[in-house]
Amino acid sequence: MRIAEYAAAPLFDPGRGQGVRQFVELGIALLLSSLIGLERELQQKSAGLRTHTLVGVGSALFMEVSIHGFDAVQGIPGVGLDPSRVAAQIVSGIGFIGGGLIFVRRDGVRGLTTAATVWLTCAVGMSCGGGLPLLGAAATVVHFLVVRGFPVVTRRMALAPDVGPVELRLSYRTRRGLLGRVLELCTKRGFRVTDVHVEAEAESRGEHRERGRIKEADVVLSLEGKGSALPLVEELTHWDGVLGVGLRSHADGE
Repeated sequence: MRIAEYAAAPLFDPGRGQGVRQFVELGIALLLSSLIGLERELQQKSAGLRTHTLVGVGSALFMEVSIHGFDAVQGIPGVGLDPSRVAAQIVSGIGFIGGGLIFVRRDGVRGLTTAATVWLTCAVGMSCGGGLPLLGAAATVVHFLVVRGFPVVTRRMALAPDVGPVELRLSYRTRRGLLGRVLELCTKRGFRVTDVHVEAEAESRGEHRERGRIKEADVVLSLEGKGSALPLVEELTHWDGVLGVGLRSHADGE
């Protein structure tokens, strides 16, 4: 029997891996990966709806090609097929996308959860393309349980009690990037900045007159978090460019 007899399959044959089942599997991958991507989009992550959707559908398509794309050469003497090889390459290739989402800044690492979510979305797409949509749906439910439910559980299990909202009043010299550094410090110390109010800038003509007018600004940060904010105030008092720091609890004004 000639090899041409194996390879001459109809191009638009629905019975050779292009039927209703395969389109349904791609549709399920589209739906599940879109749900995961929408959650990331609402959280304003670097990889959002489009990235996760394309990763999920692309992974499902790779699986369809791996399973059905080489039917024409099956049975040819001397030709061996291993559909799992394509799946292994998908897992290896998705690492490049995940690696591009991870950023290291000073002593902090950002993007790990988003990279892991892209990795999970790839697995969901592979499960749909491999004919296991129930497993893909279960993994999607697990995603929402982890990223939405776990933070609530960890907050309730924390030993430190919640501290009521406090106001951090800061006077500083502008044009030094101090405000951004202060916000980063507050986040690093476990506080959530709920409001930022910058008052009008004033010009100073003191000891630095020879360098021109230096602008000063007052900012009020509303913070919520665990533990005391006093160590935060103590650290800011030693910063160059910070002219004054004050702390006021909302309970003090009641």
